[in-house]
Amino acid sequence: MKVTFKGISKQYKGKFALQDFSAEMDNGIYGLLGTNGAGKTTLINIFVGILKSDKGQILINDVDARSLGVNFLSQIGYLPQFPQFYKNFEVLEFLKYMSVLKEIPKPQGEKRAKELLEIVNLTGAAGKKIGALSGGMRQRVGIAQAMLNDPAILILDEPTAGLDPQERIRFRNLITKFSEKRIVLLATHIVSDIEFIANQVILLKDGRLLKQDTPHALVDGLAGKVWKVTASEDTLDEKLHRLKISNMLREQEEIHLRVINDEKPDIRAVNVQANLEDVFLYYFGEGEQW
Repeated sequence: MKVTFKGISKQYKGKFALQDFSAEMDNGIYGLLGTNGAGKTTLINIFVGILKSDKGQILINDVDARSLGVNFLSQIGYLPQFPQFYKNFEVLEFLKYMSVLKEIPKPQGEKRAKELLEIVNLTGAAGKKIGALSGGMRQRVGIAQAMLNDPAILILDEPTAGLDPQERIRFRNLITKFSEKRIVLLATHIVSDIEFIANQVILLKDGRLLKQDTPHALVDGLAGKVWKVTASEDTLDEKLHRLKISNMLREQEEIHLRVINDEKPDIRAVNVQANLEDVFLYYFGEGEQW
């Protein structure tokens, strides 16, 4: 399957939430990366039909998605940023209920629900009420419901927000498991969510597309722009205000800074290998860091 966004724009009260956004996706994991307010959720809401764009169109295999109607929506699995669950539902009961809403035949829906509970490691919680689950377990219920209809497109909006590191890793592994032969669009502002699993990263800032490329290519694009700089207590404040600093490490009397800068920021600065977090700071960092 191929999805093409062509010139998508959306305004609220005269301010662009999205402006002339164009991108193309086929099978694989796409990390939609940007700060809060970048337009990620607006783009997703337009994609799934919650909002209408002011301009532009979305093509599915070169056909306007609007002309496909329900046939298009039936190919989407969606986990919103703030999923609302029926807390008194038992887990399996909820998935069976969602299968009915998705018009999956009852025997098939129950079988699929049980298969997914095993995949997301929640078989033992099938009879528990959703309100009694941890945040990470609820997110796994959420991705299970999104996968009930075996969608060609899986859309996840900030899926790891509020999860502890172990649950975040577990969720990333699930995303990779579910990515075979489908498009996965994962919107996040957490670089580690996509650094090692995304086939492509889409950088979105103030509603505009900045870059779309592989993580490796984006990191290579910062070659020669990431530096190790050593500061003393006397020079630290000046450097904190002048430079984009992604990390600081204090060792006895010296403070080692990781700096993102187009030019050599200090006579003793030494180039170091970039990573995707450096890419994020390079494009989204806003001036003073302190």
